[in-house]
Amino acid sequence: MSKRYDHIVVGSGISGLTLALLLASNQKSVLLIEKASRIGGSLNRFYKGGIPFDTGFHFTGGFSPGGILGDMLQALGIGERIKPVFLSGPGTSVFVFEKGWDVYDMPAGTDAFRAALLRYFPKEAAGIEKYFALVQKVCDATVTFDLRKITLATSSIDEDYVTLQQVLDGMIADPALKGILSTYCLCYGVAPKEVSFANHARVAAGLYHSVARIEGGGEAFVQAFQERLAQAGVEIRCNSSIAELAELDGNRVGAFLLENGERVLANDCTFTIHPQEVLKILPRQQLKKAFVDRVSSFETSNGFFSLFGVVRNADPADFGPSIVSLLPSTDLNELLDSGRKGEAALAIIRSVETVRGKTHCVVNAFEPEFYCDVEAWADSSVGHRPQAYYDYKKRKIEAITRRFLSFYPQYRDDFQVLDAASVLTFRDYLNSPEGNAYGVKQKMCQANLFGKLPLVNLFVAGQSAVLPGIVGAMLSSFIVARNILGKEKLSGFIEEELSCQAGTQPSA
Repeated sequence: MSKRYDHIVVGSGISGLTLALLLASNQKSVLLIEKASRIGGSLNRFYKGGIPFDTGFHFTGGFSPGGILGDMLQALGIGERIKPVFLSGPGTSVFVFEKGWDVYDMPAGTDAFRAALLRYFPKEAAGIEKYFALVQKVCDATVTFDLRKITLATSSIDEDYVTLQQVLDGMIADPALKGILSTYCLCYGVAPKEVSFANHARVAAGLYHSVARIEGGGEAFVQAFQERLAQAGVEIRCNSSIAELAELDGNRVGAFLLENGERVLANDCTFTIHPQEVLKILPRQQLKKAFVDRVSSFETSNGFFSLFGVVRNADPADFGPSIVSLLPSTDLNELLDSGRKGEAALAIIRSVETVRGKTHCVVNAFEPEFYCDVEAWADSSVGHRPQAYYDYKKRKIEAITRRFLSFYPQYRDDFQVLDAASVLTFRDYLNSPEGNAYGVKQKMCQANLFGKLPLVNLFVAGQSAVLPGIVGAMLSSFIVARNILGKEKLSGFIEEELSCQAGTQPSA
């Protein structure tokens, strides 16, 4: 006999974990399906010589008091488990243009960030003030940034129809200032000439306010969710995926066939995987050509070539956490061009990690990498790559190490590279098409795959839906939960959880 659930969630990245827990916390029986051998996706860490390294989650914004990320974690009942480590103080957030070795040390906090720009670029004061006023305007108009208003429909605003590049060109002349204000494009993988100003503002605003790493990295999220999912009765199937949608009745799916041949029944199913992977599962005879063409046209975002290292003998008190962005150009359009030749933007993240009483000074360094860079070896797999691929990796490691030591020459004798990964590595370990970091590029005026699908009991969420990154992925799941549970029920749940967490009674 086939087992029946109220809901199936496909994919256990942060979006899938969020949706599964929201539904189960509202008395729904939930099956969470994950293709990999463990839940969490790119939130997970890996260990080399007992030292932890992040794979896809390095830092986030949104942890301001009353901020959207903190509220979402509180509503899910895991807020106390996730401990942010804020980057503050000199040298913790630095932008470097390597051509002239111009260094901009940017403080935490929107007002402090803006004030620093005014000191660095006094002739651009009017443009700087206009830029931050426009960022605030976008955030004020984005009702989903208030979790208590998550049930309200989001209206488009003028800034959804103008690119970041157009706004900057209309306000600012200095190329270095444009470069600094565009650098957070690297956090979602869309060039300034392609992304709407509104979407850029929605991502950047949280990072201007505060940047935080998490104690224990992304694994802290995974462990917290795992505990709560178990308490809520969510059934988790790893090494599993949906092979076919069966028993179609009009535009409704009656059964879900897993790759192992098992037949599962559910009232609804939400996919939190890459849109191209969703399209592979949907029955083409049920889809209009326009829908297929739209999803097929989505451009996959970049991934990263990542270097993982450690600095021996460093003083942990002086080591981190910090983020340094090394930029060979002030033009982020150029740095996010898959056809670019020459050095790429390089993010260097220092952190202090303690495992079993031993403290390590850890370095994660990563630069944008595109599938076309490694496509010659696309048919290979982990452990079975040709020598040309390893030669390519060696050159990349040497180049990143040289640039890292140019900025941190004091580590020259103590820095040790322990591992490195290309987008092919991420593709094979994380089941991510082309090893992309942010799903699809969320370009201006693009209708992302989100919400209800052409088959009425199928939904889609994830970082390709609303905004990239952890905040956008989680938001998309709250919005989909609204459709599944109903506006009133989700609103009541959120209000009760936030009120209880604050130690007060829910309002009548």
